[in-house]
Amino acid sequence: MAVQSTLRPMQQQFAQFAKFYTGHRPAVQRVLTVAFVVYVFAATFQGLAARPSTSRSSGGKGKGKGKEGDEKSGKPPRVAVDAVFYQRLSRILRIVIPSLRSKEAMLLFMHSSLLVFRTAISLYVAALDGKIVASIVRAQPLPFLFNILRWLLVAIPATWTNSWLSYVENKLSIAYRTRLTEEVMGQYLGEGEGSEQGKVYYKMANLDDRIKNPDQMITHDIQRFSAHLAAIYANLAKPVLDVILYNYQLSQNVGAEGLVLLTVLVQASAALLRHLTPSFGAYASTSAHLSGSLRHTHSRLSEFAEEIAFFGGEETEKMLVEREYARLVKHERKVLRKRWWHGCVEEGIVKWLWGSFGLCICAIPVFFKLPGISNVDLGSRTEGFVTNRRLLLSASDAFGRVLYSYKDLSELAGYTARVSLLLETMADVRKGKMDKALVSSASVEENAKILGGRGKIVESEEIRFENVPIVTPNGDILVKSLSFHVKPGQHLLIVGPNGCGKSSLFRILGGLWPVYGGVVYKPPASQFILIPQRPYLPLGTLRDQVIYPHSKQDMEALGVTDDDLLHILSVVQMDQIVEREGGWDAAREWRDALSGGDKQKIAWARLFYHKPKYAVLDEATSLVPTEMEGMMMDHATGLGITLLTVSHRPSLWKYHSMILHYDGQGGYVLQLDAEKRLALQEEKQALEAKLLEVPKMKARLQELRILVNQGL
Repeated sequence: MAVQSTLRPMQQQFAQFAKFYTGHRPAVQRVLTVAFVVYVFAATFQGLAARPSTSRSSGGKGKGKGKEGDEKSGKPPRVAVDAVFYQRLSRILRIVIPSLRSKEAMLLFMHSSLLVFRTAISLYVAALDGKIVASIVRAQPLPFLFNILRWLLVAIPATWTNSWLSYVENKLSIAYRTRLTEEVMGQYLGEGEGSEQGKVYYKMANLDDRIKNPDQMITHDIQRFSAHLAAIYANLAKPVLDVILYNYQLSQNVGAEGLVLLTVLVQASAALLRHLTPSFGAYASTSAHLSGSLRHTHSRLSEFAEEIAFFGGEETEKMLVEREYARLVKHERKVLRKRWWHGCVEEGIVKWLWGSFGLCICAIPVFFKLPGISNVDLGSRTEGFVTNRRLLLSASDAFGRVLYSYKDLSELAGYTARVSLLLETMADVRKGKMDKALVSSASVEENAKILGGRGKIVESEEIRFENVPIVTPNGDILVKSLSFHVKPGQHLLIVGPNGCGKSSLFRILGGLWPVYGGVVYKPPASQFILIPQRPYLPLGTLRDQVIYPHSKQDMEALGVTDDDLLHILSVVQMDQIVEREGGWDAAREWRDALSGGDKQKIAWARLFYHKPKYAVLDEATSLVPTEMEGMMMDHATGLGITLLTVSHRPSLWKYHSMILHYDGQGGYVLQLDAEKRLALQEEKQALEAKLLEVPKMKARLQELRILVNQGL
């Protein structure tokens, strides 16, 4: 009796609460629905918000040290969906979407409109699905046929919308890639305002160690980044919109109470799934890094194929390639195993566990009487269940895609890190900030002082070096202080042992290497032309080989004709090549079609076409006869070209006014009278040749003495 007396007041209170709740249920439903929408936006924002930065890959604290440590160690940059990622992404977004009136912004607006339209179609199809099943249960053929007709009609805009979504997403990817590629190539191959800002492609390859494979980043990583960026919008916006609209409609059918219960259960299991999800973004970045290393190893094999063939280094190179491939495969297998067990857990939670939750929610109107909802017959109940089931499956799929979007975002972070590293490195190189491994001698106090300095470059008609150190990119100081002066028309010959700084001098003149001290007076780099021992022959026609880097239109704008080019080729005795190869428009792989001597003659013809103020000749006549060498030197002098020559041929000395002789120990001698130097050199060689005969003469004299003593 005591228990019954205790329960009676509780039952009365519950009945009063139920009556109050029933009377105010519409208002409660609206509050719960609005709260759900706010919760979805808040949860999505929190899920995509920056995580705290960690320093797993470096021992330092903070993003700066972590990033620097990764770059110097040669490892891929740290990847996470954190503040660094969003900073990088915002910088890149300003490149790919320059304004709200740009083509990319219009495509995004079109994409958003199509996403909303597709969701509206899905809601209509869910309700139509329930009506079709209800007409079957009720055995109503006319409503069934009418609904089937509506089903076929709605298929027209549905298929059109799906195709357009795929088309616009691909267009967005191409637009992003085009913007980003134009920006990158503008910096990579573009010229800056000063010599420090240009030649980025050269400086990244020779003066900086951060990126070993810029070709892969420009071609592959930018393409993957653009595709992920175009897809991430649909993978985020569409599921969030679907979750809100589907669940709103579901709450109208089964009540917002069931929606709240479903949200609690799904969020709890989603938190577990997020905790078990590996760092796929870091895996994507590492995969790209390892793929780049493998490609770089293959490219070195092609670049140095001749030396490898002569040394018989096939087995060693095979071992190096296989080692890089083994590293890549080991990583991919690790990722594959992670994806396997993650896929099992993911499907078990998203498909089966959430499916059971959904079935329970869909059954609420069947087993419980809800205020304002009347399912009087079997057909109505079936229609409601099928419709709710369809809405719930769509909502579950949408929520799953919201959950998966973090994985997509992590992969986007990986490619963002790669593209950002490329942009940041190019920006640093344009500012003269290099990151290059230095030789051990660079840490010596005197050498470190030189490396820490910066010289001055002054534009001038003449070439003058005043106390300029010659320093290689890795910090090796070849000459601590070089001073000389070359006026127009005064040819300079540079001699000395290998590795003493002869070619390094030309790289400073061309603006390729920085100046670490003193003052360099020189004309602009555009007034120099380099002819190396192995000239560069571009892809294109025979005409292109002579006028490079000009085009045919540039040549015609200068008033130069093909007959003028033929005259230039006749100077180097190469005019017969035009008829032999099939005319000026014949296209070949010219580096294979021409001999070494012909390549050097083509390079000299290119020099005579451009007629610069200065020509840098680096063993440029080593493969041509000495009489042809003299003719080309005289013709260049007649065109007013001042020659700066590196050569070991004494026959060239007479064509130069001065000789800069390196001793190979960091010192040099500037000889202002080349003819006198040549005479002394010839006399020295003659005396050395006579001295070589002295032992033979002494031996013969000894033989003669013996014969005389024997009385013969």
